Amino acid sequence: MWEQRWHPLREEWVIIAAHRQHRPWGGEEIRFAPRPLPTYVEDCYLCPGNSRVDGQRNPAYRQTFVFDNDLPCVAAHAPAALPPGSSFYRSADARGFARIVCYTPRHDLTLAELDPAGIEALLRVWQAQYAELGDHPDVAHVLIFENKGEVVGVSNPHPHCQIYATNFVFKTIETEARVGARHLADTGRILFQDVLDAERRDGRRLLAENDSAIAFVPYFARYAYETYVAPKETHPSIATLSRQELIDLAAVLKQVLARFDNLWRMSFPYVMTLHQAPTDGGRYPGIHFHIEFHPPLRAPTLLKYLAGPEIGGGNFLSDTSPEEKAAELRAASVVHYKQAGLGHAAGR
Repeated sequence: MWEQRWHPLREEWVIIAAHRQHRPWGGEEIRFAPRPLPTYVEDCYLCPGNSRVDGQRNPAYRQTFVFDNDLPCVAAHAPAALPPGSSFYRSADARGFARIVCYTPRHDLTLAELDPAGIEALLRVWQAQYAELGDHPDVAHVLIFENKGEVVGVSNPHPHCQIYATNFVFKTIETEARVGARHLADTGRILFQDVLDAERRDGRRLLAENDSAIAFVPYFARYAYETYVAPKETHPSIATLSRQELIDLAAVLKQVLARFDNLWRMSFPYVMTLHQAPTDGGRYPGIHFHIEFHPPLRAPTLLKYLAGPEIGGGNFLSDTSPEEKAAELRAASVVHYKQAGLGHAAGR
């Protein structure tokens, strides 16, 4: 396979060169040395009851725990931007709120290992955080994301995600909002609904589906195991999902995350982001809330490096076929391999 595929949400071409996946490789390989983690670590600043960087002590939380980041990238009272020194350049204040959400008090678990009820509880926290932070007059966008795994730069394995609520809209969301609005004006249809329709009609890249939620490797995937998880009905954000939609979304998320880990029987690294409407007071009828997973591995020991085509040329080059990678994930069990030996029936 050697072709270009159009990414309608980002308005860019993705080069698919799947034959390159098996090319001779003499570069660096990632060597994972999985080690069992304890349920509690005395010097972990995310574990219950422990002191954090700023000296505050975590409560003895039992489920999820949200707190303001001790070392935030943006703050409500951030200093004013410095003059750029030239009328040609521009600068602006970077203000907002940065928070941490601990998924569970257990240091040794990941999102993939939580049960559906635990994932649903986390989704409710995300709903509340989006609504609360988005209602602040200085917040234009609420970005919720998780960086998982040492290969994406995570220094603390305690299961957690981050929230950046900023006075600006991140570029990818800004682009999605713009192209979604134009598609709706031109066709009368929601752009992401057209993506869902195309994926369901094709079927080869679907990973999980129930009454109101769906997961798939998109036709235009950039990373080998890139996966989208979404409600079937259009919502501008997670805040407006019904209780049943949350339950269904949690169930599909659980299946996707279990397939990830089961693929190579390891804790699968990824960057997860929630794509939802800005909170700047504008109307965004073309936005369809969804969750994107961008895993950096293209093989158990091989990273997808961003090099000349991506950094220099501005176009993503994928070394794999989305159809082949979706088939690999579909073949993996939906029962997590750590739980399969606990009496659960293996199955898909």
